[in-house]
Amino acid sequence: MTVASALAVYFVIWWTVLFAVLPFGVRSQSETGEITQGTEPGAPALPGLLRKALITSVIAAVVFAIVWYVWATFDL
Repeated sequence: MTVASALAVYFVIWWTVLFAVLPFGVRSQSETGEITQGTEPGAPALPGLLRKALITSVIAAVVFAIVWYVWATFDL
């Protein structure tokens, strides 16, 4: 696996994992009772994007390591 293909695979894995992680722990403004004027009541109160990006990076690194191991072991 070349460096360019490894980065491309990691990029795809990272975005896929991000979309899986985004809904975890999200509470809407209507659930918290603090609706900001002019926003949708179903919008997240505190999305925690930095924390989710870090979690996504760790999970994507583990998944990438597995993909790389399989790729290297079976000489794909």
